[in-house]
Amino acid sequence: MILLVEDNEDDVFIMEQVLKKLPLKHRVHLAEDGQQALDYLEGIGKYSDRAIYPYPAIIFLDLKLPKVHGFEVLTWISKQPIIKEIPVAMLTSSPEPRDRERAANLGARTFLVKPPTPEVLIEALKLIVTRD
Repeated sequence: MILLVEDNEDDVFIMEQVLKKLPLKHRVHLAEDGQQALDYLEGIGKYSDRAIYPYPAIIFLDLKLPKVHGFEVLTWISKQPIIKEIPVAMLTSSPEPRDRERAANLGARTFLVKPPTPEVLIEALKLIVTRD
């Protein structure tokens, strides 16, 4: 499972199109805001069945999200013993060095400027830790 946390429909479309072109066995689950991402990762509400909503192999996390900001989601992830081991690739439209540094300090494994190219996504997907 790949968890894509993104609120912009155009960016979701681009990511899904690029991911479809790659030889992946993982399906993509979309969380449209930071709260949905937290609910999914915590396994609460409709996400409580881990057979249907397993822990993701990788998380593509947008920085600017409604409800709960990307850095807040990343901070929460960094405090969870099991979940913090899941590779997180931050997505942003801004290549600000301070954002990259903060993301790295919170445990993000890579920082991708949107829209990422297929080659950049392939590099990010090499971070996947097999959980299947």
